[in-house]
Amino acid sequence: MELINKFCNSFLFWAAWIIIPVMMEIVPSVGSVLVLLKKHLFKKKILKPTIDPEISLIIPIYNSMDTLEQCIQSIEDSDYPDSKIRIFLVNNQGQDNSFQVFCECQRKFPGLHMQWLNAKQGKSKALNLALFNSEGKYIIHIDSDGLLERSALRNMVYRFENDQSIECMTGVILTEPKQVQAYPLVFPRILRKMEFMEYAQAFLAGRNYSAEINAVYTLSGAFSAFRKSVVLKSQLYNTDTICEDTQITFQMKYLLKTKVGICEDAIFFVDPIEDLNKLYTQRQRWQRGSLEVSHLFLKNKLKIRNMFTNVGVRTLVYDHTFAFPRLIWYLALICLMCLNYSFAQVGYSTLFLYLLYVLIGFFYYISTVGFLKNFKEIRKYYAKQWYVLPLLPLFNLAVFFIRFAGVVNSINTNSAWKTKNFTQEKDSLSKTITDDFAVVMRFIRKIRQLSINQRNTYRKARG
Repeated sequence: MELINKFCNSFLFWAAWIIIPVMMEIVPSVGSVLVLLKKHLFKKKILKPTIDPEISLIIPIYNSMDTLEQCIQSIEDSDYPDSKIRIFLVNNQGQDNSFQVFCECQRKFPGLHMQWLNAKQGKSKALNLALFNSEGKYIIHIDSDGLLERSALRNMVYRFENDQSIECMTGVILTEPKQVQAYPLVFPRILRKMEFMEYAQAFLAGRNYSAEINAVYTLSGAFSAFRKSVVLKSQLYNTDTICEDTQITFQMKYLLKTKVGICEDAIFFVDPIEDLNKLYTQRQRWQRGSLEVSHLFLKNKLKIRNMFTNVGVRTLVYDHTFAFPRLIWYLALICLMCLNYSFAQVGYSTLFLYLLYVLIGFFYYISTVGFLKNFKEIRKYYAKQWYVLPLLPLFNLAVFFIRFAGVVNSINTNSAWKTKNFTQEKDSLSKTITDDFAVVMRFIRKIRQLSINQRNTYRKARG
């Protein structure tokens, strides 16, 4: 009986630690390597269409004067014919001089056909206005604070032309390597390198695997594309959520039943994260938006059996339901030693888990290097960051706690782009602890004073 109990305790202990990373992360990472091998062995040649189709390029504008010209410059520098591109710049009530920048770009890039539109407040409203005005066969969205890689537009359009089963696809988002290197050495640069590696692995390895099994969870709001004939059949962008990219993705998947793909040869560069405050608000906003969209589309599908057949349910369960037991395990390491688990057992199991996550990063690293074969400079830069791999589990752990905070904060608050940053949350927590401690101290002082008064009364009565 003692042997059975020992086995059960040991099995439950290891299963609780290992089952989630093995089923939800290690299997997909191995799958990404297999996808890479399959694409290399059975790669279909992308044929150039007889005539390059016209495309509508939509750029939402909101206080974008500092980045807009560089963004438009990247369109001018692309190898897709300028005559086939119509650009819609949609201002959603920004307050800076973005319009003056647009006017200057019209003079500087006369070959580009650009049109300025004014929309109501909100990115979704801006995108919808441009959709109604667009005329191209394909509609491509890019953010105003990023740069297109030279062949990104061509590669994305040709992918559409060669695969009629794809109705929408996401591009690849990477942080700009030169800007990463511009940060000071040690922690600031390492933080941005971890973000660079995270983006590269998430898009080039993770989403390639997801696309292969038709399980892409969200199109990137920074760079995504649609067949106009299909996206206009949708409900367009929802104005009540802060995660409009996930919402339109769910429409494509669950309402229109279309295939969502990825073009791994279409790269869009964005700025590295500015600081921890920006990282904190960004990931919380993503988490909040994911919850909102899941509620709209999956509330009638949230059953355990659907976890293995529905990527939305699986992602929701992993990111939210599993978040609570994961949090408990992270915070209960010391308590485990009170349950007859030795310090060595807890330590070795934690180390084993850590090495598993490093192994995951290694698989993604191999896949990503392969997917970057057509981009020599980016591939060379990415390959040199191998020493960041052991740090990625720590970065992902920090992001997990940020996302968990997003789950908690979304419970009693409405949808909003503005959320508390890390500094504000820290100050709020510090104030709450201080106030609560002050209440406890006042209570203790009252008890002490009451005790002193009783002793004085007793002494007077005896005297």
